[in-house]
Amino acid sequence: MNLLSIGANHRTAPIDIRERLYFSEKELERAYEVLLNKYGFKEAVIVSTCNRTEIYTVTNPFTMRYGDLLNFIKEQKNASDFVKPEYFYRQFASGAANHLFSVASGIDSMIVGDIQILAQIKDAYYYAEQKKTTGFLMNRVFNTAFRVGKRARNETEIGEGAVSISYAAVELASKIFADLSKKRALLIGAGETGELTAKHLKNKGIGELRITNRTRQRSQELADRIGGRVVEFENFIGELKQCDIVISSISSDEHILKAPMLQGIMKQRGSEPLFIIDIGVPRNIDPACNKYESVFLHDIDSLKHIIDRNLEKRKAEIPIIEKIIREELVELFKWYNSLKLNPTISDLRQMFEFIRQAEVEKHINRFNKDDRELLDLVTKRIVNKLLHTPMTTLRTSNGDPQEDTLSHISTIRKLFGLERKD
Repeated sequence: MNLLSIGANHRTAPIDIRERLYFSEKELERAYEVLLNKYGFKEAVIVSTCNRTEIYTVTNPFTMRYGDLLNFIKEQKNASDFVKPEYFYRQFASGAANHLFSVASGIDSMIVGDIQILAQIKDAYYYAEQKKTTGFLMNRVFNTAFRVGKRARNETEIGEGAVSISYAAVELASKIFADLSKKRALLIGAGETGELTAKHLKNKGIGELRITNRTRQRSQELADRIGGRVVEFENFIGELKQCDIVISSISSDEHILKAPMLQGIMKQRGSEPLFIIDIGVPRNIDPACNKYESVFLHDIDSLKHIIDRNLEKRKAEIPIIEKIIREELVELFKWYNSLKLNPTISDLRQMFEFIRQAEVEKHINRFNKDDRELLDLVTKRIVNKLLHTPMTTLRTSNGDPQEDTLSHISTIRKLFGLERKD
């Protein structure tokens, strides 16, 4: 299978690298054009989230083009100065499909069982489909990935429990402050992550919730659904004088809170601690804010320790999901092998039949009219018997490992000179 992928995620690259590798929707349109037109890949899907950037492509059979993909990333992200090969993992054929299925099922996420990743993969695929960069093979692979994700959630408990980046953030806050009912929280961002965070804060009994967002309407809608007070985005800095907890999760190309902005605020707060959790990617909060004695700033990477403690139950489901992935890989490669299997069987039979007919026509006049029908019948039976073993071997090998099936197909095509028909 000529499926090739390259990627960097939370295991291979630190957050500052992942931030710079992230593809915005605006960047994606140009990226797809370059992948197909300049680099000549037949199909492509780019999956870019807060924790991973992965590129799946279809290339010529057995052509390893990792160097092209790495050069593409360097070019598109202006990344020659910081991209290192060790930040990336590379897969081909079954390895690439297996990795995608692992991601879709949630077992490759920073948070095992992450419920958002499957939706993100679907969004990435549908965007690529809209841009007409997917085809016969990629469609099948990604639709199989969606089925893996669905089975993982329906057949296991991998998605059970409120474990997510937003939940981990709220849980960390609850460990710092013993009684959240007496604390004020400011939520910056009213998107999907912001809403999840707000729900967790409410479930933990937060005393007061204040919500701000660049678009006031979204803040108001979230406050109406969850409960809370809307703060104008332009005024959120002033709210830091009174709030104990700040959780930020907006999309921004620059820091919305910088260290100098906090200087006056912290003087007014005195020794009162300000707990800030930055779950935005790229990061919303300037890391230099952590220099103030009473400021405790955490980002996504620092939440990983909490997440690890919360995932033991979900990790127990991983062997079951790996079995699901193996089952789906077998079915995928049965389908893929059949693409070469059926034409090979047809080509082999056509070749034998062509030879048979040619020889019968060549010698038909040596037989009287009564024997000619018998000649045709006998030669057909001979051909069928000669073909029986190779045909049976090919058909039954469709359940063998991919390498064995492809080896059988390749050997037969070479032995009988069928390559020219590929």
